[in-house]
Amino acid sequence: MKYIGAHVSASGGVSRAPQNAQAIGAQAFALFTKNQRQWLAAPLAADEIERFAATCRDLGYTPDKILPHDSYLINLGHPQAGPLQKSRDAFIGEMQRCQQLGLQMLNFHPGAHLQQLSEQECLARIAESINQALENSEGVTAVIENTAGQGSMVGHRFEQLAEIIARIKDQARAGVCLDTCHLFAAGYDLREPAAYEETMQAFASIVGYGYLRGMHVNDAKKPLGSRVDRHAPIGKGFLGLEAFRLLMQDERLNGIPLILETPEPERWPEEIALLYDLANNT
Repeated sequence: MKYIGAHVSASGGVSRAPQNAQAIGAQAFALFTKNQRQWLAAPLAADEIERFAATCRDLGYTPDKILPHDSYLINLGHPQAGPLQKSRDAFIGEMQRCQQLGLQMLNFHPGAHLQQLSEQECLARIAESINQALENSEGVTAVIENTAGQGSMVGHRFEQLAEIIARIKDQARAGVCLDTCHLFAAGYDLREPAAYEETMQAFASIVGYGYLRGMHVNDAKKPLGSRVDRHAPIGKGFLGLEAFRLLMQDERLNGIPLILETPEPERWPEEIALLYDLANNT
């Protein structure tokens, strides 16, 4: 079964997020557990944690259907010691917030070398950052998101994701989230059956489906291999509707959260309904 949703607002408290997800017909959702534009956040209040758990339970959102995202400020591969430590501390805090909320996953962008480190040094630094976070948290999987490869971001090739995972000590708590726009921007085609299968088989052989914990379902505003991260509404970009039909018909993607991050939230109910239609009609 497909669990399709969107990255919904948690404005006013994390307990609002499941209600916002229900309002758009989502069976899964993503959220920020704090203001993603700020480094620091007030600790989660006990009553807010309880409300979040109760609302998720009442609305049927189990932890395997929730894919929280960390702050975009964090760079776990930062080349400079001070900013790197700031990022590591913030990431540990985000992992601990997920733990407090009873969540099982934290999705994050791996990082960037800022032209000051080699790619290999950056990947090793990211893995060490993840190891520190896992040592300082319990029960939460670190879910690495593939990137478009924009700027000096790493994680746009399957080989880079595999190398990070290989350096993680507790690989049972390592996972991957594949973003369709990022895949396409990085040069992985999804637009017709043969290309789609070639991409997914490459992921299977290099990383492994056992690590796949979720997907971000976005069309792309830029062409194949552009290395530019710009999302488009479903079927309105260079990927086109056929790519999402193939995705929704792929039984290997059952049981994980499939999250819209498309740029027009007012369209999310329509897009969720469209994706379910693609999933249910061969």
